[in-house]
Amino acid sequence: MKSMIKKLTAKREASVALITVLAALITGLFQPKFFSISNLRSLAIGLSTDGILAIALTIVLVLGGIELSVGSVMALSCVLVGWTFLITDNILFGIIASLTVGIGIGLFNGLMISKLDLPPFIVTLGMQSLAKGAAYIFTEGSPLSMGGLPQWFRTLGRGSVFNIPIIFIIFIVLAVIFDLLMKNITTFRMIFYVGSNENAAKLSGINVSEVKIGVYMLSALLATLTGILSLSRFNVATPTLGTMAETRAISAAVIGGTSMAGGVGTVVGTVLGVVLLNIINNALVMLNVSVYWQDFVTGAILILAVTLDYVSHRKK
Repeated sequence: MKSMIKKLTAKREASVALITVLAALITGLFQPKFFSISNLRSLAIGLSTDGILAIALTIVLVLGGIELSVGSVMALSCVLVGWTFLITDNILFGIIASLTVGIGIGLFNGLMISKLDLPPFIVTLGMQSLAKGAAYIFTEGSPLSMGGLPQWFRTLGRGSVFNIPIIFIIFIVLAVIFDLLMKNITTFRMIFYVGSNENAAKLSGINVSEVKIGVYMLSALLATLTGILSLSRFNVATPTLGTMAETRAISAAVIGGTSMAGGVGTVVGTVLGVVLLNIINNALVMLNVSVYWQDFVTGAILILAVTLDYVSHRKK
C-alpha cells in the first residue's frame, strides 16, 4: 500500500490532483457555498479561457520557449471581432479577420525567433506591447459595447448543455485533443525533442525552424480563440482583456509539471494547475479576502513553482 501511494505521489499530476482536492475540501469546509451548483458553474466558466491559454503556454514551454504576448493577442482578437462587427454587422467577418491577424502574429513571432535567432522573451515582449497598443487604437481606449450579436455566437460564451457551460466544454475538448496529440502524434512529439536538446534534434533530421514557427502560430491561434470566446461571454470588446493572463497561464503550466527548461510537460498536468489556481482565487473571493491579493498570490505561486522546477532539474 505504501509503495503504491509513493508511486502515485511521484507523478506530478497525481500530486497536483491531490492538492487540488484538498484545496477544494478545505474551502468547502470554511465556505459551504463553494460546492453550490451556481459557484461551480461560475468557476468552470471563469477557468475556461485561462485553461485554453495555459494549453498554449504548455506547448511553448515544452519547446523550450516563452510566450508573453498571448494576453495581448487575446485582447486584440476580442476587439478586432467587435470592431469589425460594428462596421459590417457580420460576426463571421470579424472572426475571420481576427483569426487571420492572430495566425499572422504567431507566424511573425516564429520567424523572428527561428530565422533571426532572436530571444523569445524579447520578441514576445515586444509583440505584447504591439498587440495591446493596437487594441487601444481600435477602441480609442474605451470598451466597445456589442448590441445585436447573433444568438448562436452569444451561446458559445453563455449557453449550457445539461447545465454544463459550453465554453467549459470547448476547453475540455481542446485539452483532450492536445493531450492526445502531444502523447501520440509524431509531429507534436518533435516539440519535446527540440525542447530537450535542440542540437540533437537538428542532427536527427528534425526541421527545428518549422517546429518553432508551428508552435508559435498554434499558440497565437489559441490566444485568438480565447479572445473570440471572451467577447461571446461578456458582449463587450475591451482592450484591457487578458491582463496578467500570461502569468496565470505560465503558473498553471509549471504547477502541472511543465518545465521552464523545455522538453517536459503534459496538458493534463496543466489543466489540474488551472483548476488549482482558480480554486484558490475563488476561495479568496468567497472568504472576503481583498481582490488585490489575487495577483499577489498568483505571483507567489509562480515563483514557488519555478523554484521547485529549477531545484528538481538541477538535482537530476
